[in-house]
Amino acid sequence: MADGSGFSHQLVASHRFPETTFDYTERDVAVYALGIGACGRDAVDEDELKYVYHENGQKSIQVLPTFSALFSVGIMMKGLDIPGLDYDPRLLLHGQQYIELYQPFPSSASLVNKSSLAGLHDKGKAAIAEIETKTYEKGSGKLLCMGRSTAFLRGAGGFSKSSQPYSYSTYPKDQIGAIEIPKSLPSAVFQDLTQPSQALVLDSITICFPTSILQALLYRLSGDYNPLHSDPNIATVAGFSRPILHGLCTLGFAVRAVIKSICRGDANAVKNILGRFLLHVYPGETLITEMWLQGSRVFYQTKVKERNRAVLAGYVDLRHIPSAL
Repeated sequence: MADGSGFSHQLVASHRFPETTFDYTERDVAVYALGIGACGRDAVDEDELKYVYHENGQKSIQVLPTFSALFSVGIMMKGLDIPGLDYDPRLLLHGQQYIELYQPFPSSASLVNKSSLAGLHDKGKAAIAEIETKTYEKGSGKLLCMGRSTAFLRGAGGFSKSSQPYSYSTYPKDQIGAIEIPKSLPSAVFQDLTQPSQALVLDSITICFPTSILQALLYRLSGDYNPLHSDPNIATVAGFSRPILHGLCTLGFAVRAVIKSICRGDANAVKNILGRFLLHVYPGETLITEMWLQGSRVFYQTKVKERNRAVLAGYVDLRHIPSAL
């Protein structure tokens, strides 16, 4: 049914995105790990060297669980192409990311992504789109993970022209779970410094490990080339004083803190991840992640030290609790 503006609920509910592919190698896995701060303090960190190097004779480097957030980045960058919706993809902001992990990721793979529109909400001056992506290993057909991305689309609201704001979702709002940051003292606190050049552009990158200093690699080399994170003019149009860090990069920093502090470096302990982006981060700011272990769920909150503001909140569900805790 159309509401008089040309917008049709039937078209939205039946909309399907084309299948996409995602191929990656060990180099891509290592660049991603370095981009979210792995080995940033210590190039031979005993918990994190396995993400960038064949430590102790291991056959392949290990893939961090948040690497899966990259699988559906392409569909966001190309534009969502939702019927009746017009927006500037350069001004897209990530609102929330949820990840379910079913299988360990191989160190290199060819993947197939099947994405669908899980929800769409008219907020007047903006729209919120929920995209669900299931990722399969090409060849075996094995389901590796499922992700749900919530995108805030500036200037795309008001499309329904109805008396009641349009809201559509394929799953209950409480299905993922609420984020309730405890009032008690955290179980662990981890501090990281993002590199000032983390979101800028370089034509070539040389990976080196001089003493304990690791060259800052750029998160955007992992495939998210939204100019909001590199172009000062686009950042100004979006209302920021300078380019901002990718929200998914901040999520990577936070989950890496949970793995290091709560999971004792065991990335395979992570089962599900939820991150809600609250505020932007400027490259060069200090991130402080506070964690609370409650049963098999770790609630976390990441703050920017320089502004004393929370920028990210969420939880990580664990398959098992490390025995050392």
